[in-house]
Amino acid sequence: MNTDARRLEELLDREIEAARCLSITLVAERAALTGDAPAVVQELAAEKVRLLGLIEKLEGERRSLWGPADANNAGAIASGLGSAVAERWRSLMELMAGCRTANDVNGHIIHIRQNQIRQLIDIIRGGPAVTYGPQGKTFAKALRALARA
Repeated sequence: MNTDARRLEELLDREIEAARCLSITLVAERAALTGDAPAVVQELAAEKVRLLGLIEKLEGERRSLWGPADANNAGAIASGLGSAVAERWRSLMELMAGCRTANDVNGHIIHIRQNQIRQLIDIIRGGPAVTYGPQGKTFAKALRALARA
């Protein structure tokens, strides 16, 4: 096995490990987002950013060694370098797809929480509260302010 192939395997192993850590962090972030620990959410977001930076750095190293790879030709290129590299590449792509899905779910949770907070602030300020009518359609119903400054 040539040294470039060995180096590529090592880089892919490091990327896989970083992707596994990212996956674990995203699961923990989801749990924190559904709880009430904003400090934990902030710590996990910082860890997520750090891991994404590491993955980006490793990807840059891999690209300089392997060249650009996209979803259409990466498998063929990896197969040409050996089954070990091809298997690592597939594993990395599966992990990153799972991370993308988990991050999308977490983003959706954040969006829902932002809307909930916005609605609560509107209620406190005396803005119209969003309610549902008998047909299930939303409408704004004017309320008195809970507090006046």
